[in-house]
Amino acid sequence: MNFAAQFFYSRYLSERLERLFSPRPAIKDSEERDPFWERDELRLGPSQPGTSHKCGPLSNGAAGRRSTLIEPERLKDFGEEELLNGDVRVHETRMMEAPEIKLMDPPKTRRLSEFRTVPRPPLQYLRFEDISAAAFRIQSGIQKTPCTYSRLSKQYGMEIYLKKEHLHYTGSVKERGVLYLLTSLTQEQQRKGVIVASDCNFSMAVAHHAAELKIPVFVIMPSCCSSPRLRIYRDYGAMVISYGSTGCDSQNHARRLAKENGYLYLEEDEGAVYLAGLGTVGMEIYEQVPKVDAVVVPAAGQYGLLAGTAAAIKHLNPEILVIGTEPEGFPLLLQSLKTDSPIKDLHRNPNKKLFGDLQERSLGTQTFQIAKKLVDKVIPVSEENSLVAMLRFQEFERSTVDTEGAMGLAAILAGHLPELRGKKVVVVVSSANMEPELMRQCVDRALVLDDRVTKFSVQLGEWPGDMAKLLDVLSREDVRLLDVCHRRHGDKSNLFQAKVECVVETRDKTQSAQLRKTLNERYPSICWLDR
Repeated sequence: MNFAAQFFYSRYLSERLERLFSPRPAIKDSEERDPFWERDELRLGPSQPGTSHKCGPLSNGAAGRRSTLIEPERLKDFGEEELLNGDVRVHETRMMEAPEIKLMDPPKTRRLSEFRTVPRPPLQYLRFEDISAAAFRIQSGIQKTPCTYSRLSKQYGMEIYLKKEHLHYTGSVKERGVLYLLTSLTQEQQRKGVIVASDCNFSMAVAHHAAELKIPVFVIMPSCCSSPRLRIYRDYGAMVISYGSTGCDSQNHARRLAKENGYLYLEEDEGAVYLAGLGTVGMEIYEQVPKVDAVVVPAAGQYGLLAGTAAAIKHLNPEILVIGTEPEGFPLLLQSLKTDSPIKDLHRNPNKKLFGDLQERSLGTQTFQIAKKLVDKVIPVSEENSLVAMLRFQEFERSTVDTEGAMGLAAILAGHLPELRGKKVVVVVSSANMEPELMRQCVDRALVLDDRVTKFSVQLGEWPGDMAKLLDVLSREDVRLLDVCHRRHGDKSNLFQAKVECVVETRDKTQSAQLRKTLNERYPSICWLDR
């Protein structure tokens, strides 16, 4: 018996003895009996059958059983003990062990060095989602340029399609990137305005589209810039300021004005927004030319076009080849790929008249990484092949493009892509911004390089009709006489002979070879001059 049961049992015995031996008061018939004193007659025997142990039947005026101070059920809380017939009966309790639960083996602890951390893939610098967003944003301000089948296809043994980006309003593909860049500016930046300081396709695109978007645009140009070019910027709606004698002077002045007045100084760089706008060319090519095998993109001074186009094309179809072309005199991307690092200064001086300020261009780290990952091949193109490609555009496509826009076709006609024979190839024609006088000089030079214009000198006697006979030979060979010079006093050793210099134009190389054969047989003293 535990302590609690002993306590209640001893209290019960003491209380009962006290009641039994105390004097009982007299009870009248009219008075009610006190239940307390009736407890003296409580029987200790068992109660009548069928009665409850809590409240038994009356026997000789006494209750059958008195309820305990604590309910028997509550006694179980103190050790499974039960009050029965006035006694406390102790039950032996046998503790049954619970079934053993077999636990799993704890996990084996490993050192921190044993855990291999899987690095998260880095965020892509230029995503296809960005290019798609750019295409949606600029669709109202940029025309969808055609991608047409070229008549040069049969001549070079492949299906050539020309993506004519030179048909934009400013004559350059850079309008795509510039428009998306300007529309991405904040309202505060658009309100204050933008400023540029270089005479290039990028600046022309900024001047045009900024004026269309009602953004104040300022153009700082050196004094050496030609008047027709300045007039073009003014016609676009830009505020043109002539400052300095070189491009560096105008750029420094533009940066200072931007800092003092809160303008946004813009220059062509490798920003993701600008590249996404240029990448829309790849989306249009994939849509316009089904089952294309290769895309040839010029990269002279516009490596962003190559990177953006490659990002779009490779996402849509990784099997399509992306080939870049750049000038042989300034192979910046090709040398960077060989050294596995973007080169900042190549120490080359390309022809400024043909390739603009190409030596001032640099290849950014992000653009280089995209080109390294996605561009399949980079081909250097000579200046001569670019000029001949310009001539082909004029003759077969009735289009006037500059040397940068013709470099894609130049790689094909030079025979640098024999693996594309019989394939479907798209050539991006990026720009057509060249002054008329320079264009005329380039065409003349291209005719010479293509063996279409020939210059020779021949010694003729002073007999009447000698000059007429020479002209008759040229007429029968169906060539075009461009220039003739008759010198009678040119050589002291031949006092009785005259020197005649002629410049003639032929249809092609075959006719030029036939002319050389005929004149060599008739005039043994003929001398062919290289222009």
